[in-house]
Amino acid sequence: MYDTILFPTDGSDHASRVADHAIDVAKTRDATLHVFSVVDDRAFLTLSDDRIEEVRSELEENALEAIDEAVTAAEDDGVDTESDVDVGNPAECIVDYVADNDVDLVVMGTSGDDYERTVVGSVSRRVVEASPAPVLTVGLDA
Repeated sequence: MYDTILFPTDGSDHASRVADHAIDVAKTRDATLHVFSVVDDRAFLTLSDDRIEEVRSELEENALEAIDEAVTAAEDDGVDTESDVDVGNPAECIVDYVADNDVDLVVMGTSGDDYERTVVGSVSRRVVEASPAPVLTVGLDA
């Protein structure tokens, strides 16, 4: 039933606790864990043109670090992984990834640590509403 599990990560402190849940489900189901991060390009709207590349590079580096952390934890636990980074609106990119990769289950947190990233609305809420696959959400205290 769950052969392909998606763990979208933003690298927040809460993300490592969510990763534990995603890894546990993947290990229990002998599933492949897809670790995915999105560089939110909506942040670029308020930047001057000369800062966009610097900020994009920093955000991409953060996304890769977040992915590396989760992939290392999963592989240390014997879980097969795949990983990817995208640029765009996080909720839209996650839903597109689910559809494009035949994801069976999404495991994600209910909110990140950075209020500036979540002030425009809950990514997890939007994914729950639009995802063609079930979504397991993990609260901050889980």
